[in-house]
Formats: sequence, C-alpha cells, structure tokens
Amino acid sequence: MEIILLGIKITEKSMSFLFVALGGALGAMARYAISLIPVKTGFPMLTLITNIAGAILIGFIVGFTSNKDNISENTVLFWKTGVCGGFTTFSTFSLEAFNLLDNKQYTSGGLYIVLSVVCCILGILCGKKLASVVKL
Repeated sequence: MEIILLGIKITEKSMSFLFVALGGALGAMARYAISLIPVKTGFPMLTLITNIAGAILIGFIVGFTSNKDNISENTVLFWKTGVCGGFTTFSTFSLEAFNLLDNKQYTSGGLYIVLSVVCCILGILCGKKLASVVKL
C-alpha cells in the first residue's frame, strides 16, 4: 500500500517507522513523567520501577497479541518496539532473555544475561574514559 501525503510517498515500511516513532515518543514521555516523582533515596527506585513496569507491559503485549490475527503488525510495533522501547529497553532485554530460557537455551540465556550486564557496565566505563580524553 502506498499513500501520497503532501507530495511525500508513504510506503508500508515507512508507516512502520512512523508507528515506532510515535510509540517511542509516548514511552519516552512516560519514562520522563515517572522520573519527576519526588523520591528521596540513594537507590535508583524509579528506574527499577520503570524497568519492572516495562517488563510487565512487554510481557502483556506479547502474550495478548501472540494468538490474535486481527491485530496489525503496526499496532504491535507501536506498543512493543515503540512504547516499550521508548519507556525502557530493559523490557526488550528481559523478553529476549526470557525467550532463551523459556526455549530451554539455558547456556545462551545465561550468557546473554551476564554479557549484557557486564559488557554494558564496562561500556559505561569505556565511554566515560573516552569522554575524558576527547577534547571538543
């Protein structure tokens, strides 16, 4: 399917990007709204709550849409990739780790979990070190 809007050709694939972008904006705004809750603690409670809520949401979306033929791919992209991705990528990580473990790929699942956490923490360290030597 192709639509011409204001002289711009909009294809099925570009519509998918639009759904992801709109969902991502909504997810990012929700994440920001949660960050404004006044919580006084040294523990990153709001991030933890955001990550848990995102995991619950993406689990619900996957469970709800898995056996439904009447839900469009763009609707799933809006919620799963867009909203959940904008809200927290931890939800996607959690879903992928769960799927590996649920499919009895315990070695791959465990390796994915450990590598994701360790490498991302090391990535933060590398990024900080790189920022200290780059002069802009």
